[in-house]
Amino acid sequence: MLKLDNIKRILIANRGEIAVRAIRAIRELGGESIAIYSEADKDSMHVKLADYAICIGKAPSDKSYLNIPAILSAIEISYADAVYPGYGFLAENPNFAALLERANIKFIGPRSETIRLTGDKAEARKAAQEADVPIIPGSPPVNTLKDALEVADKIGYPVLLKAAAGGGGRGMRVVHSPQELSRLLPVAQREAEANFGDSRVYIEKFIQNPKHIEIQILADEHGNVVYIGDRECSIQRRHQKLLEESPSPFITPEVRKKMGEAAVRFAKHVGFTGAGTVEFIVDENMNFYFIEMNGRIQVEHPVSEMTSGIDLVAWQMLVADGKKLSFTQEDIKQQGHAIEFRINAEDPETFVPNPGTIEELYLPGGFGVRVDTHIYKGYKIPPYYDSLIAKIIVYGKNREEAIVRGKRALKELIVEGIKTTKDFHLKILEDKDFLSGKYTTALVDKKYLGIRE
Repeated sequence: MLKLDNIKRILIANRGEIAVRAIRAIRELGGESIAIYSEADKDSMHVKLADYAICIGKAPSDKSYLNIPAILSAIEISYADAVYPGYGFLAENPNFAALLERANIKFIGPRSETIRLTGDKAEARKAAQEADVPIIPGSPPVNTLKDALEVADKIGYPVLLKAAAGGGGRGMRVVHSPQELSRLLPVAQREAEANFGDSRVYIEKFIQNPKHIEIQILADEHGNVVYIGDRECSIQRRHQKLLEESPSPFITPEVRKKMGEAAVRFAKHVGFTGAGTVEFIVDENMNFYFIEMNGRIQVEHPVSEMTSGIDLVAWQMLVADGKKLSFTQEDIKQQGHAIEFRINAEDPETFVPNPGTIEELYLPGGFGVRVDTHIYKGYKIPPYYDSLIAKIIVYGKNREEAIVRGKRALKELIVEGIKTTKDFHLKILEDKDFLSGKYTTALVDKKYLGIRE
């Protein structure tokens, strides 16, 4: 097994299950892990498992996990030579990456200029066009209502307002008429400013009832880029993913190959290094269009690991260490089928967060079952952060076996003291639209929440 040579002490600028995941990879690669934590996370699992741990501030994210000066101080006093950002928080913050570059601390991810480009949705669209990757008809950022009305009239309603600096489904509004556009444009601009500190909004043609498919890529610092299969991410609540599977039961091998090659072209064009995801929407005729690139590990990365046998988190670190990929595109084969269930501390009917103390816990196991989590019996889930508490990943030789195994694993899961989304997932696994494989991003909102775009 490959080992780390140039970076040995890695500070994990994150929390929860992804921090635990990183600690495990670091340990296997022969490095030392440094956890950071807020006062609310002093009893978290990542703090217990890391080689070293440093408190960086109070509970709110802006006082801790988003507090760049505090994190830089933790790097300095721990003599860390690299930072693993995980997902969320500072994972796609180009200013943080640039500060590390100037301090000669390795950021385990793409270079700051690449993060800046891919994080700007309007610039990423432009780069996709340059790389001959299909994009949805749309516009550059619009500044005035007059400009927006002209663009929308040219594209044709319905259209989608999107924050130029957005992500994670935030800052998006569907518009069906000029009257709605007049009302919703300032709302979208305020929402974009509040969430991302950038009020710019652009317009895209709204593809109704699409599939959301993403391609996992891995790129080293020597010009080698490969794609590692696809993931189906269409089970969403208001653009927030809930369940993912790999491979997609909808797209054909030919389309999968075309999407993979398009993702590689885009990654090479923007000079990407590390593990990233190029996201597409696919219409009913299997035409695919670029949405965005996430230059970080995704929550749903385990389904790609299970079907490829490639440790993506370890390879993020090995790439940052200067290693070349030890496999080519021809070596990568997607085998079997994997499904990931995001277990959130939420009411399964309303999705309202439900933090609290875990009074009883039993995690599923057995053949073909993986659990990524940071919780334990007696752990108190803080109310300050994302409600994800565990990911249950199941693997089968085909989709049918994975679904059966998923039902078994979910029924084994026992979490008492809080509400979780377990029952929602069991419901989805009985849903005829899900079982058909032809479901779209509208399934949950329309059928389970009564939401109409």
